[in-house]
Amino acid sequence: MVPLSLLPMADPAPIVPVGSDAQLITAALIGFTVIIVLITWLKVNPFLALTVGALGVGIGAGMATDQALTSFATGFGSTMGGVGVLIALGAMFGKLLADSGGADRVVDTLVARSSPRALPWTMGVVGAVIGLPMFFEIGLVLLIPVIILVARRSGVALMKIAIPTLAGLSAMHGLVPPHPGPLIAIDALGANLGLTLAFGVIIAIPTIIVAGPLFSGFAAKWAPVPVPDMFVTAEDQGEDVTRRPRPSFIAALASILLPVVLMMAKALAAVFAPDSTDAWKGFIDFIGTPTIALLITLVFGIFVLGAGGKMNRTSVAHSLESSLPPIAAILLVVGAGGAFKQVLIDTGIGEVITRAVLESGISVLLLGWLVAVLVRIATGSATIATITAAGLMTPVAATLPSPEVALLVLAIGSGSVFLSHVNDAGFWLVKQYLGTSLPQTFKTWTVLECLISVVGLVGVLLLDLVV
Repeated sequence: MVPLSLLPMADPAPIVPVGSDAQLITAALIGFTVIIVLITWLKVNPFLALTVGALGVGIGAGMATDQALTSFATGFGSTMGGVGVLIALGAMFGKLLADSGGADRVVDTLVARSSPRALPWTMGVVGAVIGLPMFFEIGLVLLIPVIILVARRSGVALMKIAIPTLAGLSAMHGLVPPHPGPLIAIDALGANLGLTLAFGVIIAIPTIIVAGPLFSGFAAKWAPVPVPDMFVTAEDQGEDVTRRPRPSFIAALASILLPVVLMMAKALAAVFAPDSTDAWKGFIDFIGTPTIALLITLVFGIFVLGAGGKMNRTSVAHSLESSLPPIAAILLVVGAGGAFKQVLIDTGIGEVITRAVLESGISVLLLGWLVAVLVRIATGSATIATITAAGLMTPVAATLPSPEVALLVLAIGSGSVFLSHVNDAGFWLVKQYLGTSLPQTFKTWTVLECLISVVGLVGVLLLDLVV
């Protein structure tokens, strides 16, 4: 799931399939199978498996070898330049949050004020609030220290903490403006922002409940993984930290919410002053860019969290430096996942699937959802799925009443998060951070995404009966 702000907002250039329809679909299916077999049966490192699979799919689909290599390099570079930088900055901030005692302060407050039974619900709310203006990857790297420490301190199964948080982040990604995903579809289809926002919140609440706290119990049984050995603090090692200086709860919370506020300001400025060329608009756009927002947050954390934890320059420098080696494998796997996605996009398989769906003659809302679903499965990109489905449904939307256009936006948003699998960089990000095996990731994260998509569609169809 590549951050939307890193991609052009205009309609993408048409993709010309490099091979026949049958050749493209066969190459993609073989590629998926090879990757899964390499990782699960032969125990090949995911980075190597994704590299082999991506190049194999490109060549098998009819690309010349240099085209396949170029597509792979483009996808890898784009993902690392976008998501990779965000992961690195997020990891540095997360380590600083843990080492300063700020994470301890937040986690202890959450655990003290929520019973073990209520914690999954609390984390679902936290994920939804953080995920409203933020890209999924950024929300995850910011919250992963909190997820891990809450699970470790509370004794609650990791999946009962992680799944509700992920559900909140992902549901907001697909359903609720001013998140950029729905805004793309709103602009393309000419939907009413207020109606879409209202309908999106109505649908998102039950969606998060079903895919988060309710599903987390099943996920914990299907993937009983231990808490990862990350973000270990002095308190976790049994030390008496009652006298250790720690940032205040307000300081720690402010540091976590700072990027949320910056990105929300940019999103709101785009909604209420889209054509403004004033200096204030340019400034807000700059500081609300994901990379800049996280960089500002990291600098803020160095001073505020470092001061609250009584960290000197040496300890701050050590904290930042030690945060990067543990995520090296994550960065490579996520980059390779992005490269695989780019190869699939460049082969034109998404165009083949979309054309077939449009000829089926099904209902408008279901058609919008299905187009987004199939493009998402084929390319691994929620962004491409949203842009493609919205672009294709634009002529139809012009004939619909305003409430139904808003529901079409949400149907497309629901479809755009369906079935995250090996061609989605977000799939590998979740897998590597939570320490799950490939089958466990399918049974937890992939099922969670399907639940969000299907429950979202059901909500859209039910609202359609009323409005």
